[in-house]
Amino acid sequence: MYQLEQPIYFYILFAIPVIVVLFLLVLVWKKTVQKRFVDKELLKKLSPNRSLFKSILKVLVICLAIACLSFALVNPKIGTKLETVKREGVDIVFALDVSKSMLAEDIAPNRLEKAKQLITQIINSLAGDRIGIIGYAGSAFPQVPITSDFSSAKLFLSGMNTDMVSSQGTAITQAIKMAQTFYDDEEQTNRVLFIISDGEDHEGNFSEIAEEAAEKGIRIFTIGVGTVEGGPIPIKENGTLQYYKRDQNNEQVITRLGEETLKEIAKTTNGEYIDGSNTKAVVDRVRAILGGMDKKEFEAKQFTDFKDQFQWFLAGALFLLVLDVFLLERKTAWLKKLNLFNEKEKA
Repeated sequence: MYQLEQPIYFYILFAIPVIVVLFLLVLVWKKTVQKRFVDKELLKKLSPNRSLFKSILKVLVICLAIACLSFALVNPKIGTKLETVKREGVDIVFALDVSKSMLAEDIAPNRLEKAKQLITQIINSLAGDRIGIIGYAGSAFPQVPITSDFSSAKLFLSGMNTDMVSSQGTAITQAIKMAQTFYDDEEQTNRVLFIISDGEDHEGNFSEIAEEAAEKGIRIFTIGVGTVEGGPIPIKENGTLQYYKRDQNNEQVITRLGEETLKEIAKTTNGEYIDGSNTKAVVDRVRAILGGMDKKEFEAKQFTDFKDQFQWFLAGALFLLVLDVFLLERKTAWLKKLNLFNEKEKA
């Protein structure tokens, strides 16, 4: 079997008949001019060492060099080689807070969009890892099961919003519980959970649930999105501001980043709290964290591929071009001995 990588370069071969035709035309023109101005016998005396065979050989060498160059550019691939590709990484689950407080615009464009940007950039920096996504507010729900299909994961991530969960609140405990069911590989020693949240309105005994996750080998890293000063929660319809959320006393709600909650969750599982205000800093820190973990081989695939053969044709072209330099259009000693055209020596 064979494969041609760039067959378009075969068009270079059309230069060969052009060169041959031009060579024949030059020969005819030379003969015509010589007959017009000089006698044939006299011409032999004037240039006894001129060799027609050498001229034909030079053209043949040049044509072969062009043919070799054409095949080198086409790069024929012949035969097969067996390659093994291994994917190594860790299992990563992202738990994204989609509660109404994530609509606050104390960090541009708002907390939820900033969190989605962070997750997207982290995914873009991954290689052989597997990822899963959970959404949570008053309850948790699976969005993307553990997978190596990053494109699909980012597609589902982009569609996540605060209307996906009817019950409000920040059920971090439910998100951690659900994350424990995502890790389907018993041999995976490194299991990572990233919680991206503003840390407000947490419910339940998260410390107990975090300890349970730690016992199962899950390290929780929390990423805080928002500011300590906080901001109001805008309620919009079709992109137009309708009002700011108010409490039971009709006072405007100000939501603030709950760093202490997020730090405590991370500390319980030997994780780390990361400030999510700077996207690049977050991605760099996450890469450093994951880079320090042992990678597990998820899968090893074998596939066949064609071997490149262009180097042989390129070497042939270079050899022929070098040979052409030493092919003078004069008879050499070995050529005289051959006497290819039955030329007789005249006194």
